[in-house]
Amino acid sequence: MTDTPEQHGPIRTTRRGYVLEVTLDRPKANAIDLETSRIMGAVFTEFRDDPDLRVAIVTGAGEKFFCPGWDLKAAADGDAVDGDYGVGGFGGLQELRGLNKPVIAAVNGICCGGGLELALSADIILAADHASFALPEIRSGTVADAASIKLPKRIPYHIAMEMLFTGRWIDAEEAARWGMINRIVPGAELMAQAREMADLLASGPPLVYAAIKEVVREAEGMSFQDTLNKITKSQFETVERLYRSDDQLEGARAFAEKRDPVWTGK
Repeated sequence: MTDTPEQHGPIRTTRRGYVLEVTLDRPKANAIDLETSRIMGAVFTEFRDDPDLRVAIVTGAGEKFFCPGWDLKAAADGDAVDGDYGVGGFGGLQELRGLNKPVIAAVNGICCGGGLELALSADIILAADHASFALPEIRSGTVADAASIKLPKRIPYHIAMEMLFTGRWIDAEEAARWGMINRIVPGAELMAQAREMADLLASGPPLVYAAIKEVVREAEGMSFQDTLNKITKSQFETVERLYRSDDQLEGARAFAEKRDPVWTGK
């Protein structure tokens, strides 16, 4: 059942069971200014902290733009590039601490600059067949800071550096070829497939997802052995919560009884 959408300024949210859909709806291009970023941070913080929500989808309104990133017109009117983006940093996702729930980006069109950084903050990226991607900051004499950190770890180094150095655009097919996105979807089917993926994840074990996300996040700055030692020494809160949970027992019981498990997140 789909609940009535709620409007938070330029952000529209819809709760659908365990899934929260977050739509950036800021004509004409879904660009993000400081106020929008702060609202997005508040929305994703509420998602993180709500035990009744398990998965989020982030997308853009319309069929042309997912998000072009920073609103240069707002910057020209006084928004400081180093201003207060709110909790979670730019777009509310990339610096949000403790976000241990799956996030799906449904890229419905142009995705560039900070918009690409927003998509890269998700765990799974589905893209419409007409979507396109770029990091054009080089042309305005600035640096795509988050993308400079993330992109060379997600796709081949030389391809990432070419995008950062030249600002060239790539289409969805090339993005998929380099592994930047999970799959290409016909534009008319994008949200249906994103919802199907979200429902699949929402039916899974939330405590396991939380453990996976914390381990993956922490392992990024640690050696394999140090990360493994941290797991075996019970130093990951989410892993320990999982091992002490009813869901851990439910998984074993369901397997033994040859039935589907019923996950409660407890």
